[in-house]
Amino acid sequence: MFTDMVGYSALAQRNDKLALELLEEHRQLLREIFPVFNGTEIKTIGDGFLVEFNSALEAAQCAIEIQRTLSKRNHDVPDTRRIELRIGIHIGDVVHRGGDVYGDGVNIASRIEPLAGAGGICVSMDVERQIRN
Repeated sequence: MFTDMVGYSALAQRNDKLALELLEEHRQLLREIFPVFNGTEIKTIGDGFLVEFNSALEAAQCAIEIQRTLSKRNHDVPDTRRIELRIGIHIGDVVHRGGDVYGDGVNIASRIEPLAGAGGICVSMDVERQIRN
């Protein structure tokens, strides 16, 4: 699973202090949610995360919970303090090396993440097939 904060780069150019505050809050919120769904944080990449799960279903459930949590949070804050994410999920073989993961599973997840709208989740067809039921 890849996550990305929507509009972070533009915000950082306008108000670096606020951008860093929201980035830290975002990281704290997500790090509380990942373990609930057996997610393992592989690394942060700028304003996003790469997270590995044991199953496509757990990844999808985690993504839904992340978006629900952020939606509730955003309801009570001014527009300038909203945190919105795009999430991409793919399932596939990966290779673990030096605390990182590599492979098509990672590459495809990173490529489909931008296809999700703000507050959205984009899953590959392989993930959709596994979680359909």
